[in-house]
Amino acid sequence: MNMIKASVIFALGILLGIGVAVIGYGFHRHIDFAKTSQRLKDHAVVALDKAFGAKVRAAKLEHGVAPAPYFPPGSIWAQDISHAPLDPQSSTMIAWLADAGGWGHNNKMQVDFGIRVLQADANTPAVPFRKGPNFYAADSDNISTIPLPAGGGIEGESGYQCNINQSDCHLIVADRNRSKLYEAYQANYADGALTATGVVLWNLNRVYPPSGRGDQCTSADAAGFPIAPLLFNADELAVGHIEHAIRFILPNPRIRAHVFVHPATHAGAPRGPVNAPPMGARFRLKSSFDLSKLTPAAQVVARAMQKYGMFLSDGGNIALSAQNDADTKAKYADIDFGSHDLQDLKVTDFEVVDMGTPIRLTDDCVLNR
Repeated sequence: MNMIKASVIFALGILLGIGVAVIGYGFHRHIDFAKTSQRLKDHAVVALDKAFGAKVRAAKLEHGVAPAPYFPPGSIWAQDISHAPLDPQSSTMIAWLADAGGWGHNNKMQVDFGIRVLQADANTPAVPFRKGPNFYAADSDNISTIPLPAGGGIEGESGYQCNINQSDCHLIVADRNRSKLYEAYQANYADGALTATGVVLWNLNRVYPPSGRGDQCTSADAAGFPIAPLLFNADELAVGHIEHAIRFILPNPRIRAHVFVHPATHAGAPRGPVNAPPMGARFRLKSSFDLSKLTPAAQVVARAMQKYGMFLSDGGNIALSAQNDADTKAKYADIDFGSHDLQDLKVTDFEVVDMGTPIRLTDDCVLNR
């Protein structure tokens, strides 16, 4: 692809350069031919970048490998909803959210790269797990140990010690050999043991029902979702496709209070009115959105939003969650992707897929066994 692009640019440069030279000599001998030719060549490069898009950038990482899915085929996280019907209240919810201020962070769709997804194997040491303060006993799974990979860390920290005033301190460890996904909220390692406010053990061989782990049950995320399967990462951007839905959050006053919709199983503490979207709502980027507004890497994310959508998963001010690249082969800098590259996406560029009937929040968790 680079050779094709270079050849086309070279040919265009020669032709445009000759044209400029002839016209310039006839009318304005004092024209700086070199600068003019270079400017026209630059325009040609931009045009080719738009034409070839992600393929040009992806050539830099041609040996990239997409990560394997976390759950089997049929899981709701990988459901194609590009042609799913809209919810009857879609336009009402979108209009209300836009009037209420849209996304958090001054209505900018910003990306948070704070959450790591660690990979465990047969040699990863396991440490004792102990219930932390205010432990979510009914919602949590019963585990006695949890693998902690060397060199790993929790959300927002360089290691396994939590500064609870600065972060939710999510700990995520995938043990694919044993088909287990550990996700903990407010995790902290001290005195030879890991503690957390809540801990969930997901079975990677299971296709969970619409009620997930159980209605009225939370997880490491307020909505009761698994987090790792909804995080896009640098390896996916490097190969040019994301094959799952994406996690997004809104400020709690902009999420409908006291209800959730499947596949969410919980709602956390939202405070929004009846016209606000509920926890678990699935937003879809409109097919009419002009992807050429975005960088090639950002287009990969946007295409996933059109095909798989994004789930309202938690409350907060930074809309999108991506996996930290400390644990991926590709790095975001390699593919020119930054936290502000999706800020052109407005709330009004989205629609809400049919949600079904909202479920009243009672917090009476009954786990599906």
